[in-house]
Amino acid sequence: MREMFCFQCQQTAHNTGCDGKAGVCGKKADTANYQDELIGALIGLARAARAGTPTPHTDELILKGLFTTITNVNFNNETILQCKAEIEKEKAAVGPGQFDDYDLAALWEAGEDVRSLKSLILFGLKGMAAYAYHARALGRTDPAVNAFFYEALEAIGAEKKPDELLALVLKTGEVNLACMALLDAANTGAYGDPVPVTVPLTIEKGPFIVVSGHDLHDLKLLLDQTAGRGINIYTHSEMLPAHGYPELKKYPHLKGNFGTGWQNQQSEFHNIPAPILFTTNCLMPVRQSYSDRVFTTSVVSYPELTHIGDDKDFTPVIEKALECGGYPEDHPMTGMNGGSTVMTGFARNAVLSHAEQIVRLVREGKIRHFFLIGGCDGAAPTRSYYTDFARMTPPDTLILTLACGKYRLNDMDLGSIEGIPRVLDCGQCNDAYSAIRIALALAEAFGCGVNDLPLTLVLSWYEQKAVCILLTLLYLGLRNIYLGPTLPAFVSPNVLDFLVKQYNLTPTGDPKTDLEKILNRQ
Repeated sequence: MREMFCFQCQQTAHNTGCDGKAGVCGKKADTANYQDELIGALIGLARAARAGTPTPHTDELILKGLFTTITNVNFNNETILQCKAEIEKEKAAVGPGQFDDYDLAALWEAGEDVRSLKSLILFGLKGMAAYAYHARALGRTDPAVNAFFYEALEAIGAEKKPDELLALVLKTGEVNLACMALLDAANTGAYGDPVPVTVPLTIEKGPFIVVSGHDLHDLKLLLDQTAGRGINIYTHSEMLPAHGYPELKKYPHLKGNFGTGWQNQQSEFHNIPAPILFTTNCLMPVRQSYSDRVFTTSVVSYPELTHIGDDKDFTPVIEKALECGGYPEDHPMTGMNGGSTVMTGFARNAVLSHAEQIVRLVREGKIRHFFLIGGCDGAAPTRSYYTDFARMTPPDTLILTLACGKYRLNDMDLGSIEGIPRVLDCGQCNDAYSAIRIALALAEAFGCGVNDLPLTLVLSWYEQKAVCILLTLLYLGLRNIYLGPTLPAFVSPNVLDFLVKQYNLTPTGDPKTDLEKILNRQ
């Protein structure tokens, strides 16, 4: 009898599912089972809400509960059970009757196609909940997005035919597009439109704090609370794009970026003379050499670590930074390819301000092809594919990148084309919205469909936010997407066959062979 079952992330055991004492991510079996119970309770709440009248607090709990179960967010049984108790209390208040929770074991034991399609919906919902949660922190909500969470959760717990579920898979992608637009409006409304900026990787001497995750609101609050305290702030992983926002980059103590991809944190944080604040995933099991310096906030939770609550009083983090003192001298660090700086801030407005020039360069034959190379990073050695692929791209091609997958290539100097850098970092994973808007604008400029552009998406996936972005791309009808480093374990052979035939979804292989195939298809 298996002790747990989880196959929601790319690194799942044997590419079939983690079912032993712990998952590959470090999540223990009891934690995985409590998370399943939490999802079951959310489905019970959705049933009650669809029959009753949900409140803004109901909406918030749906987002919080789903976000809590994303890979590398919460390893703490206590906070998971607290969240479940809140959900049960809300269910009793919202619904005009008795609404049972759903036993998620019924999903894992369902027929493979139903299981596959429902998993696509559920994991897509988890990713979308993260985006909606961040937008909500900045005061932005969308009633249609909120309502869809209830609809889709209820459907996961109901008897549905594969055709019905497939339609809901694509609707998940459609609603996620609206959700990413909501978060984009929230971020740019609060912090301005990103502008290109060069970010140093050297850590200056003196006290500092490293901020990881995705939540720009938490970063802004920390910047306010550390102003004038002699403490520098460094971004980590998906927080790097914060440097491009005018209202954040104006803080002189937002200095640079610490380290590389999230999967390297256990070695890069070893004996770090500073605290690390995790605002969201990806938190890995914490090692003793830095465990006293890790703080969590929002939905992130880990046993025995100090958690910053809803009051967002970061005093314990600040005091730890002053106590640690930082490095005695400037501490040079590099990217994965040896570079000492990286660039970010090439969101849609920054790129489209050069639209006329880009169109001209394409028509003159100076830009042959566009690649989007990005997504979630991870520890698998095969992820060197993305570095190799980027390095092999011809000098007359442009690369858009985003999410933490950018660290595989963002410190490489691949030159420029008439002043336009060949590597353009669009931002966080949710900034796939910017990349989509760029593609749609170029298609309009050339008077063609997106699939007719000289554009290829070469995507890496790891967790559930990548799943919801993929569903959005499928909803938009984008074809010829390369996906790796492995295909999701939860995609059944029949569902994969549909995706291949309908969208020409292609697993990544050998980078040289894939690149030749792409360029020869033009």
